[in-house]
Amino acid sequence: MIDAQGYRANVGIILSNGSGQVFWAKRIGQQSWQFPQGGIRRGEQPEAALYRELEEEVGLRPEHVEIIGATRSWLRYRLPKRYIRRHSQPLCIGQKQKWFMLQLVADESCVRFDASAKPEFDGYRWVDYWHPVSEVVFFKRHVYRRALDELAPCLEESTT
Repeated sequence: MIDAQGYRANVGIILSNGSGQVFWAKRIGQQSWQFPQGGIRRGEQPEAALYRELEEEVGLRPEHVEIIGATRSWLRYRLPKRYIRRHSQPLCIGQKQKWFMLQLVADESCVRFDASAKPEFDGYRWVDYWHPVSEVVFFKRHVYRRALDELAPCLEESTT
């Protein structure tokens, strides 16, 4: 779903393990890492997209997690010009994301990458809270920083 300004609606998922660390996922067949994320379908609410994407990408169901926070508004990033598909209509120039902070309440063994026919990830690790800002692809860094800044108090409350 792309809005009038050219931004695709998306959810971003920050999953914590209760020790202040976050789930950092490795894209399948690559050496790039990111938080799980995915598009919001037409007519779908962000929270519904969150649960659908969470299950598709990492095999976790709603009962495996607890939502402990969400960004107040959409956070946007623009794609570098080389990634914009100029012949696509409508033209997508970037993403607007609603970010959710989750806590894993199930056993870590519930994480699975074979929950969909086309897995997006093939590995993960638990990293320090701020680590993703320095490792994610450059054009997403400011959005990651903003999401982590806004949601840090939620994680602090859940771990105290």
